[in-house]
Amino acid sequence: MVTAMVRRSRGFTLIELLVVMSIIALLLTIAVPRYFGSLNRSKEVALQENLHVLRTTLDKFRADTGRYPETLDELVEAKYLRAVPADPVTESAATWVMVPPREAGSTGVGDVRSGAQGQMKDGRRYDTL
Repeated sequence: MVTAMVRRSRGFTLIELLVVMSIIALLLTIAVPRYFGSLNRSKEVALQENLHVLRTTLDKFRADTGRYPETLDELVEAKYLRAVPADPVTESAATWVMVPPREAGSTGVGDVRSGAQGQMKDGRRYDTL
């Protein structure tokens, strides 16, 4: 009789395992969509911040030298940036789209846009930021 009690208390029943697995599955259906939504939102915020830093740095370079840089790497060489930041959506620093300056007769990089395809959560396109 004692061996029957010991044998019975060693494991879980199938019902107990199914209940626990159901609870875990229910919690995952709530948590996973929120996780991926916040991950995309953080990429959008990081993209906006990187664009702000790049544009501010371009303006500082223009104010100091009187011209725009020919490439973003020139900002790194002149020690305005430690490294060209990566586009968080494409996860690459090589996908930035260089926009020439609006001023007539000026050459170089006057503005930067994201090379990512698609839209943000609020409907704006990445390449129009």
